[in-house]
Amino acid sequence: MKVQESRENYLETILILQNRNGYVRSVDIAREMGFSKPSISRAMSVLRKADSIIMEDSGLITLTDSGRKIAENIYARHQLLTSFFIGLGVNAQTAAEDACRVEHDISEETFERLKVYMEQSGKS
Repeated sequence: MKVQESRENYLETILILQNRNGYVRSVDIAREMGFSKPSISRAMSVLRKADSIIMEDSGLITLTDSGRKIAENIYARHQLLTSFFIGLGVNAQTAAEDACRVEHDISEETFERLKVYMEQSGKS
């Protein structure tokens, strides 16, 4: 997994957990992603240094503006790609898994054209 892809996955997971629970802690990320607590701790340190998250003394994690922008972008890609794949007849679980892989590598041009296609076809 590329470093950028890993960073995007963590940020997207934080956004999803924040929206679902209203708060995020390292243990929540570990559970959601199926990673060990030490792995999450290391990743959160990297994200802090990159100014993508803020960790409160209480252990709560919040996205910075730059972290939120990345997370929202990758999540939008995930949702659109999942919807597109389901529209092709792919089952929902496979569509979501494939979208997770493609969302990191698809070019901005192709993603924008896909977005237009989905809007014009009434599928977004």
